[in-house]
Amino acid sequence: MAMKPKEVVEVIPPKDIFVGSKDAAITLMEFGEYENEDCAKANEVVKKILEEYDGRVRFQFRHFPLTKIHQRSMKAAESAIAAGQLGKFWEMHNILFHNRRQLGTTSLKLYSKEAGVENKHFLDDLINSTYGWYVRNDFQEGVNKGVKEIPSFFVNGEMVAGKATFENISKEIENALKKVKKKAPAKVRA
Repeated sequence: MAMKPKEVVEVIPPKDIFVGSKDAAITLMEFGEYENEDCAKANEVVKKILEEYDGRVRFQFRHFPLTKIHQRSMKAAESAIAAGQLGKFWEMHNILFHNRRQLGTTSLKLYSKEAGVENKHFLDDLINSTYGWYVRNDFQEGVNKGVKEIPSFFVNGEMVAGKATFENISKEIENALKKVKKKAPAKVRA
């Protein structure tokens, strides 16, 4: 009896999931988690930034669960990545922030349906930590970048100092846009 080869499933890691124009000159990256109140507030700031800088900024959320404080943040992050495999990361992301005080595994399954995720293995994937390594990879990258508190933002790889306010982040985006313009080659007139 021949053994059937195990199906290889390619996973879309969080570093490859973003919202906004893929050709945007500015990449805004946040390290955060879904149970944290400050991260939930920052999510509203990000929505405003994406509206204000439409087409010029792409946003990426990276997972940095503080599991000693928020025991459910790890599974919540895994659920977002699982939803991302079906193109529903941002829907799940926003639902998780909206329901940040109720992130038990059964609730995560219900939220996945609300986000439009149609995957009969969703709960199994959570229980088996199918996407746990991707959350840990995000966390480790954050540590390597010097993240010590959340939310932490980066504009084109540079950490944003201070609080996660619209004013702070947009100031860094404006500075980055000026740098990008300086690097752009001058147009030659014919």
